[in-house]
Formats: sequence, structure tokens, C-alpha cells
Amino acid sequence: METLTLNELYKRLVKAAAEDKAQEELERIRKGEYDTHGLECLLNPQKQATVWQTAPCDCKEEDCASIAACIFNAIKRDESGKLHIDIDACVGCHACIDACALGKLTESKDVLPVLNALKHSKGPVYAMIAPAFIGQFSSGVTPGMLRSAFKKIGFQGMVEVALFADILTLKEALEYDRIMHEEKDFVLTSCCCPIWLAMIRKVYPEFLPHLPGSVSPMIACGRAIKQLEPGAVTVFIGPCIAKKAEAREEDIADAVDYVLTFQEIQDVFDAFNIDLTRMEDDPRDHSSLSGRIYARTGGVSEAVQKTVQRLQLRDAIPIRALQADGVPACRALMNSLKEGKVEANFLEGMGCVGGCVGGPKAVLDRDTGSLNVNQYGKLALYETPVDNPYVLDILKQLGYKTVESLLDENSMFSRRFE
Repeated sequence: METLTLNELYKRLVKAAAEDKAQEELERIRKGEYDTHGLECLLNPQKQATVWQTAPCDCKEEDCASIAACIFNAIKRDESGKLHIDIDACVGCHACIDACALGKLTESKDVLPVLNALKHSKGPVYAMIAPAFIGQFSSGVTPGMLRSAFKKIGFQGMVEVALFADILTLKEALEYDRIMHEEKDFVLTSCCCPIWLAMIRKVYPEFLPHLPGSVSPMIACGRAIKQLEPGAVTVFIGPCIAKKAEAREEDIADAVDYVLTFQEIQDVFDAFNIDLTRMEDDPRDHSSLSGRIYARTGGVSEAVQKTVQRLQLRDAIPIRALQADGVPACRALMNSLKEGKVEANFLEGMGCVGGCVGGPKAVLDRDTGSLNVNQYGKLALYETPVDNPYVLDILKQLGYKTVESLLDENSMFSRRFE
């Protein structure tokens, strides 16, 4: 009888799916000895937390480093005394995985449902690639070559989420100007990092009034695709596990069907024997520098600052930005804010050191990733969303007659934090 680990199950099923033999392989696996919980996780990841247990755990609470690492209290003990991940509390910050000395925790994997959608979905399936993507795969691979690879494995196309970072930058610039003139207060930028946002909502809820009501670029992109192509399936791809949890949040769950990490999509390319360096270049240049630099720490602040200046708003109040990256730094910043020690008026937090390029499932080290993001930003034809004609074009297609209408609380780019 054959015994398979979770990782072995995953590799065999992904390869079989790529070869259009998933059902036959699944039947063979079920005839052997296998981890039934692991198989259920792989086939139905949406029913699980974004962090999985690879084996039961009965560690003593006082000895569990993972419990201490989770600031969201997502690790609970059930009636039998076993520790488990609370699906409602877990935000996918990865801290517990890093802290688990026994290696019994791993991130969720959504590859099998995505491959099933590529084969059976009645609507087109779109890959939505995070701004941190540049250079994350084989050396010399251009965005156009990556787009061709997605099409080869069955995606309708690839959309750079940086274009929607442009739109959210414009929205946050207008929000900042409104708040500064009406309340003369400060802004906690909200639209980018789900860990930063979850920290404010769950640990520092007294500061919720300072969060502008914006969805993330990922959510904005998914909603736009679904409005323009009803029936479309949207798959976000990035370096972040927390995006898997964000996509499930009740008020925004209409936007993104699946979330894959860079490492997961590399597994897919490998299973399909895709050589990215041999793909045809299919270039499309839609995003500005501002949208592209969202992927590294300070990028959101810089993008909003440049956009406020470019809008040439009357009596504009200069942005005094302060950034923090990594959960400990974000907590320190929020504690300083509570103590009245912060004089900045625009606070940006990133849950990972270095920003998204430092995400737990990035392929490159964060310094190289940040360098690549900056270089890609400089190649953009436009510096800010104000200069980018594609921003106005997509807004027009979505029914927005003016950029000021982005501030409407019923806009598809808005959400209410509670």
C-alpha cells in the first residue's frame, strides 16, 4: 500500500491535471493509503483556513511558538485538546508557519480548483498578476512572454493589477485631499496590504475612522473584469498568502474566484512543461510608474504623493508620509500613534518586510525584487494615473463619468470598514 504526504499528493495531482488525467490519478491515489484531510484540503481549499495543518498537533499552549506569533488569535484548541486554525480568524500572515518548530503548518494551495476551472469553466478565465511579478520567474522573461504562457495553459489573458493600483492611487489622492481639508487629520492608507488592514481592524479598531473606504487593487481588478465580462473567472497571482483570506471576505467576495502564489503558478508552468524564455512576447503597457511601485515599501505613499502634486489641487496640503514594513514595525507604528508620538499625516503599513516583494511566496529575495519593481516603474510611459489615458478609458467603460465619482461610497472601488 502506498503512503503519500500532502506535498506528494499535491505534485502528483497537479501533474495529472496538466496531462488531463486528474480523475484517473485521483482514483489510483484513493486506492492507496493517503492523508484524507490533506486530499480534502487540496480539492476544496475554499473550505479550509489559508494555513493548513499537515499533521495533528497537541502541543502545550505555553510551548507553542506559533500561538505567540499569531497576533490575530487564529490558533485555537478544540474539545479534544488538539490545536487547529480558526478559518474565520486566520488572515494568512504566515507568522505561524515560520514559527512552527515541528513543521506541521503550511500555506493553502488553490492550484487544483484553478486547473479545473481552466478545463471546465463556461466563461473566460483571467490571470490577474500582482505588481510584484516583474522578474519573479526565469531571468529575462518579459511581461509579454508571461502573458503568452498564461494563454498557452488556457487563460483568456493576463491583466496587470498595477493598472487598478493606478485607479486606487487616484482615489486615495482625492480622499486624502478631502480628509485633510474637512478634518485636518491623518490618513491610514488602506487599499494595499491585507495584513496591515486586518491589524487595524482587529487590533487597533479605534483608528478605523482614519481608513479611507477603498478596496484593494486586487479586488478592483476582479470586479472590473466581472463587470466587463459577465461569467468570467478571476485568478489573482502574487507573493502573498493573506490575499487568499482577503478574497473570501464577505463584503468583497464577489471579485476574485481564486488566489495563487508565485510559487504555485511556477508549479503549474512546470507541470505543463512551459519554458517561459521561449514564449512569444505579447507586450501591453497600461500601468503608470505609480501603480507599478505599489509592490515595495513606500510605493503607495510615493504614488499618492506624486498624484496629489500632479492633480494641482487648490490649497493642497503636502503629504508627510511615514512607512512601516513587517508586522513588528507596523505594531510599533500603531502603538506610537496611540501614544500621540506620530506627526505624519499619511501612514503606510506593509505586513512583509520590503513590501509585497518580501512576501512569503516571492521567488526572488526582496532586495532584488524591489530593484526590479523600480526599474519596471521607470519603463512606464506615464508617471501618475493622472497622465495615464488607460485609467480614464477603463473608468469610462465601467460607467464613471468623472474621477470625482470614485469617492462615491457605493462605487465598486469603495468598501465600508466596520
